[in-house]
Amino acid sequence: MNREVYLDYAATTPIRPEVFQAMEPYLTKEFGNPSSIHHFGRQVRIAIEEAREKIAKALGAKNEEIIFTSGGTESNNMALKGVAYALSHKGKHIITSSIEHHSILEPCHFLEKLGFEITYLPVDKEGFIDPDSLRKAIRKDTILISIMHANNEIGTIEPIEELTKIAKEYEIYFHTDAVQTVGHMPVNVNKFGVDLLSISAHKFYGPKGIGALYIRKGTKIYPLIHGGEQEQRKRAGTENVAGIVGMGKAIEISILELDKEKERLINLRDYFIKEVEKRMEDVYLNGPREKRLPNNINFSFAYIEGESIILNLDLEGIAVSAGSACSSASLEPSHVLSAIGLPIELAHSAVRFTLGYYTTKEDLDYTLEVLEKTVKRLRDISPYKQGWKFK
Repeated sequence: MNREVYLDYAATTPIRPEVFQAMEPYLTKEFGNPSSIHHFGRQVRIAIEEAREKIAKALGAKNEEIIFTSGGTESNNMALKGVAYALSHKGKHIITSSIEHHSILEPCHFLEKLGFEITYLPVDKEGFIDPDSLRKAIRKDTILISIMHANNEIGTIEPIEELTKIAKEYEIYFHTDAVQTVGHMPVNVNKFGVDLLSISAHKFYGPKGIGALYIRKGTKIYPLIHGGEQEQRKRAGTENVAGIVGMGKAIEISILELDKEKERLINLRDYFIKEVEKRMEDVYLNGPREKRLPNNINFSFAYIEGESIILNLDLEGIAVSAGSACSSASLEPSHVLSAIGLPIELAHSAVRFTLGYYTTKEDLDYTLEVLEKTVKRLRDISPYKQGWKFK
């Protein structure tokens, strides 16, 4: 039987046993509606507020600045649309980047249909945004800037603090999608200087279907969902109690283990990168070597399709991806890889390996062994091998 190796932690993480244990009572005996005033409801309300406090503490925020959502996608939609609707009387210009997650880009496209103008900032070959390009893009009618903290495909960590300083000069709200970084890197909303920040529990060993949006006190934002007074009237609907409790426990554990786990993952990441480059020719690391997510590796393997590598690794028990799980069904090359100037042939040959809590060096050694054989075999039958080489 093949060894089972999961290297797709950027897509989702498994629930930690401690997290499931914390959630379990709220899936069974603690079933009250948190809006009810009887003791069944009050007990559940206490659990929600305790989880909110844990999340706020982890982010350096105030409890009342944390609004629970169904995940990163809803948080991003709420940030963009909510601010756009609230400030449309002041202006209809929003700035974002060309390498954002689709849960930012699609709301931007939607807002364009409503008459908003969106500026998509370019990035350099490693995925970094030039702060000067942000400054030049700002207009009198700019109402929001949304730049991700780190890219989910190539791991680039953006200079958020530098970018928010520019936003503050012009008194423009700044949102960051921190879905890939919270629980894995230090994230402090005051140090960053952001007004809004999105997170998702299933990226740091919590359950799926629960996330949060940090909204700095005083930030003007309209709710997307109406129908109740939950979440300070910003997000109607009976709360996902078990999910919220699980998210609180997951972030608590992640913060306690953050420094040690971050160092461990960086060592494993760098080992894997070094070995791939040593064992195989014509491989290209996408994204930076420094200022990169601790667990992210993205390589292009010239002359072969990334999808072929992924399917062959899967047959050997190894799970990796071509990039964002949210766009895996698309035949188009990754918009992120296109934005950094990668030729279409190399964009189609990209494979993302993302490490996590249960990843071991033995897992990586097995993956390297299988990967080396797979790449050689696929290249031997590749019609692209002759006469094409990336320079």
